[in-house]
Amino acid sequence: MRMRKKPNLGPRMERCAQFLIEDPRELRGQWRQQLKPDAQQVWLELGCGKGRFTAETAQQNPEVLYLAVERVPDAMIVAMERCAAKGLTNVFFVDGDAALLREFFAPGEVDRLFINFCDPWPSNRHAKRRLTHENFLVLYRGILKDGGQIHFKTDNHDLFEYSLFQFPKAGYSLSEVTRNLHEHGIQGVMTDYEEKFHRLGTPINRCVGTKEHLETEPEFHPIPGPDFHRAAKESTQEAAPFQP
Repeated sequence: MRMRKKPNLGPRMERCAQFLIEDPRELRGQWRQQLKPDAQQVWLELGCGKGRFTAETAQQNPEVLYLAVERVPDAMIVAMERCAAKGLTNVFFVDGDAALLREFFAPGEVDRLFINFCDPWPSNRHAKRRLTHENFLVLYRGILKDGGQIHFKTDNHDLFEYSLFQFPKAGYSLSEVTRNLHEHGIQGVMTDYEEKFHRLGTPINRCVGTKEHLETEPEFHPIPGPDFHRAAKESTQEAAPFQP
């Protein structure tokens, strides 16, 4: 479902301009030095949506430089306003596509990456669009340090099971694997989407993938940009059963 356009988006974005990185390529290799020299780590979230997870995680970890990627301005502005309301100074936003991460970040520049409730792209012909497809996971290897982690959450059981096979293929060890994260009480920071579906009784799946050192890095195949992704998605008239 398409997000409703936010009123006064332009003025609201201007009021939150201090959070927006206009050209992430200019900061490649210099994120920590330019934005937070005392940062102990750099954390990156893909598809932050309305930013509940973003704002609360950044607030709980003031020693971390937190970067959030989001392509939908109507969602990003809500996330920015949440961070502004908390008075945060350690979080910044990038209007960019995950396929371009190696253009934004130098090798080993990111310590932790969050992927929360990404599009499952259920059709087999769109499998390469999944953010946990082997090729995307290889892409992240190009910006994560050795020992860096990917924290992955989804309510889609089939996508989760698929992803558990993809991580080892791309050179990650798996840990903290659970198919019902909140079974015995709320664990960690929730997204808005996560809280909604948890209340409906939908189990939340979670795992952590840790980048292992490999003598030879797997080959990364360039990924088509966002316009290609959008066209592919719009060509699907209705949700199809998940095809691994």
